[in-house]
Amino acid sequence: MSFLLEPLQYEFMLRGLLASVLVGIVCAVVGSYVVLRGMAFFGDALAHTILPGIALGYLINGGTRDSLFWWALGTAVLAAWGIGAISRRAQVREDTAIGIIFAGMFALGIALISTVRSYAVDLSHFLFGDVLGVSPHSLWLIAIFGGIVLAVVAAFYKEFMTLSFDPVLAMTLRLPVNLLNNLLLGLIAVTVAVSLQTVGVALMVAMLVTPAATASLLTHRLPSMMGLAALFAALSGLIGLYLSYYLSIASGAAIVLTATVFFLLAFSWKRIKPV
Repeated sequence: MSFLLEPLQYEFMLRGLLASVLVGIVCAVVGSYVVLRGMAFFGDALAHTILPGIALGYLINGGTRDSLFWWALGTAVLAAWGIGAISRRAQVREDTAIGIIFAGMFALGIALISTVRSYAVDLSHFLFGDVLGVSPHSLWLIAIFGGIVLAVVAAFYKEFMTLSFDPVLAMTLRLPVNLLNNLLLGLIAVTVAVSLQTVGVALMVAMLVTPAATASLLTHRLPSMMGLAALFAALSGLIGLYLSYYLSIASGAAIVLTATVFFLLAFSWKRIKPV
């Protein structure tokens, strides 16, 4: 029991555990749509496009980190809708539009970062996560915006499901396809911003994709997929933080590696399971 209880005597561990579970559940639910629609590259690109927002917020606010969530959120939403607008209104494929926005925004972030040498030290927290440094204020932001994301998904569950499985049927039913697409892109953007401090820019796509992909190997029903994905993501957060505490490794990396192990176990079970 001491193995389980010892880390819990520290407030930063309790906040980190709660943040990891909340972020894991939100990422798993939204990530189910990302996996179903083959948007993994979009999620990866979106995670990297928030870099200039973080850098600009850091420079404007004199190095304080409390307001960086809002800069990351605004940048992610603008980038998500920008990618959607370019792919719809121009003669450019969606993956090409993603690549253009991804490269341009990431380069802008690097350019801004290069103007302040001391920023390189703090940058590691945003690249690889700093869940053990989650403040009470950040935890409230994660809970509020994560709750909003889950509430919107619940409200538009049928519409998102139809759009993900059969876009042609969605148009036939005269659903507002463009509006729903923009709403889903916005939800992914909010999820990326919410997850920033937990796993960081570099590992963000793993939490969006890996738990949902793991669940997709075990079930073909969307509600079950979301539930299993949320379970795997929450367990990855809990186990990953304990591994981080006892093995002294980066918390974000430990969480993602745990999620990857779950995926490999599900993949192996799927291969050996009798038909």
